[in-house]
Amino acid sequence: MTGSIETPSVRQLAAAILLQVESRQAYADVLLDQALKNNDLNQQDSALLTELVYGALRWRGAIDARLAPQLRRPLSAADGFIRNLLRVTVYQLFFLDKIPDYAAVNEAVESAKRRYGARSAGFVNGVLRNLLRQKTPNDAAPGAVAALSHPEWLIERWIAEFGAAEASALMHANNQRAPLAIRANRLKISRDRLLQRLADSAVSANPSRWSPDGIVVDSGGAVTQLPGYGEGLFQVQAESAQLVAHLLAPKPGERILDACAAPGGKTCHIAELIHDSGTVIALDISRQGVERIRANAERLGLRSVRAMTADLTEPLGDEYALSFDRILVDAPCSGLGTLRGHPEIKWRRRQSDIARLSRLQKKILQSIAGYLKPGGVLVYSTCTLAREENDRVIEEFCAGHKEFELHPAASYLPPQARSMARGAYFEALPQRHNTDGFFAARLRKVLS
Repeated sequence: MTGSIETPSVRQLAAAILLQVESRQAYADVLLDQALKNNDLNQQDSALLTELVYGALRWRGAIDARLAPQLRRPLSAADGFIRNLLRVTVYQLFFLDKIPDYAAVNEAVESAKRRYGARSAGFVNGVLRNLLRQKTPNDAAPGAVAALSHPEWLIERWIAEFGAAEASALMHANNQRAPLAIRANRLKISRDRLLQRLADSAVSANPSRWSPDGIVVDSGGAVTQLPGYGEGLFQVQAESAQLVAHLLAPKPGERILDACAAPGGKTCHIAELIHDSGTVIALDISRQGVERIRANAERLGLRSVRAMTADLTEPLGDEYALSFDRILVDAPCSGLGTLRGHPEIKWRRRQSDIARLSRLQKKILQSIAGYLKPGGVLVYSTCTLAREENDRVIEEFCAGHKEFELHPAASYLPPQARSMARGAYFEALPQRHNTDGFFAARLRKVLS
């Protein structure tokens, strides 16, 4: 650990980031990137900051269950910074073993004192000292629900959908750290050569079990510092997400639409699969998202990508009618398959979001259908496990569009990933495949 001046600042930064995640609905990874750029932290403190933020988010349910009995009022009524400072410290006390308990408590008390004065420091000290007195070896979280560290509505939903044992395994998987997965840019380098580049720089990495271009990197540092990043040799993309473009099976020279495309991982993968020969129109409702697509395509050296803003619930214009050979709809969704890397989502989502997003997904599919040529291929994908956003969207769409037929996903997946097929669909599950949860369906528009 670093000296007494640096160490408390890491806890303060972590609490401040968690407060912004709560109050601004911001994403932890974006805030962490900003904090690491704006603060002069060494590698050890950078790793600690990342661990504290993600750990406190993953285990917030268990942490809050420990804190609640120590408080006279609900935790939600406490000052936001103090609430998250307590969460960070409880995570240190009960989930980490490298930091002595007394040091973690003292640092929290000093952080509270610097921020608000002696009264807040006394409150923090009292809560944490009481918890320490009750701590026992191999201390388990109080209560079965708290131990799962998921909101109750989500626990109930997944038990109903998967059964108790499978749901428990899923939630356990969600509470693990997400590995960093990258996709080799096959237009510039093979996976084997990229693995060698990483090994030459003492970066531990292994080939993906599922994706032919994928690599899983064991690195806690910034992605931008990995060898080959500036040269455009790879793009960050979850292993399961790397399989979606294979389902689309694009061909050189084709005109392809990637709807809801930001940040451009699948867009760029499609462009690589067609050898950058053809046209990939990438649409997104967000101007910032479109800029990210363009930046990624430029870094990877892709010229076939054309990114622009568009609202896919509205008509695109007559010039797009029957103009695309293939369309990917990577729909806005609840993101419940990505809780390993984005644990804040489980505390942010509400049951009602799923029905709302399902309606939006159906509207986008309805809008997109007319832009596909007869004989063309449509792939619908999400990063959620909610059936209302997956199977049921496709079932309803096909019922109303007899010109579309469902193709078996297994026929288009790489051989090593065919076990991810569920019936005609592609479904990756964190507890079974150690990947982000993902769903996709491949449809073909019947020749008229």
